[in-house]
Amino acid sequence: MIYLHKILPMLISPLMVVMFLLVLGIKFKSKKFTISAIIILLICSLPIVSKNLINYLEINYKPIKASNMDQADAIIVLSGMIRAVNTIDGYKYEFNNSVDRFISAIDLFKNNKSNLIVFTRGKYPWSVGKPEGEYLKELAISYGIPEKNIILTENVENTDQEAKAVKKLFPEKNTKLILVTSASHMHRSLKVFEAADLEVIEYPVDFKSNSKYFTLIDIIPSAGAFGGTSYFVREMIGRIYYKIKYFN
Repeated sequence: MIYLHKILPMLISPLMVVMFLLVLGIKFKSKKFTISAIIILLICSLPIVSKNLINYLEINYKPIKASNMDQADAIIVLSGMIRAVNTIDGYKYEFNNSVDRFISAIDLFKNNKSNLIVFTRGKYPWSVGKPEGEYLKELAISYGIPEKNIILTENVENTDQEAKAVKKLFPEKNTKLILVTSASHMHRSLKVFEAADLEVIEYPVDFKSNSKYFTLIDIIPSAGAFGGTSYFVREMIGRIYYKIKYFN
């Protein structure tokens, strides 16, 4: 059951729904299923739809300057920004679109908001290379962060495990932590950390919503917009999953 919230989004993603309807259309020679699949594909591929869905995920958060943050006992950086690329010399590690998590943690540290950065050792059983936090620690040191000011959690596979691993590091009450993660991921991250009895100050980064102004491009279907809609579905399933698990 531990991977239910990972597998479920794949099964009911827009892509899987479209494929399922197309298969039904072919099997039963039904135009209704085929047309439904095409309509869903077009709607999910519209930038205006994707943009508004992503905006919904981030609506309660705004970018914050590091200098405006209160001081805390530690800066917690959630995993989900690194991918390992296999080369002839071993694995090379590259950032994805969530690189702001790492950059923002360094910025907070250099603004003296905490003298401690915590990276989580995020790694799925099917992942290759070292746990994410280990690479980020090495990189942070190269950016001038002293090794003594960096802590790694135990190995973790999801946000729930990240919160529990952080709790093991800070079991005391009234410990104040700055939580750094993507704005769209912050809502459920806060809920999970609260469930672990941790006091956190949100520091949302990696905002995915862009201009709210309408343009002609907003009504032209695109693969990028389809990806954004699919991301929204995955994130909402994650929110529902943790709500049922901890707050039913």
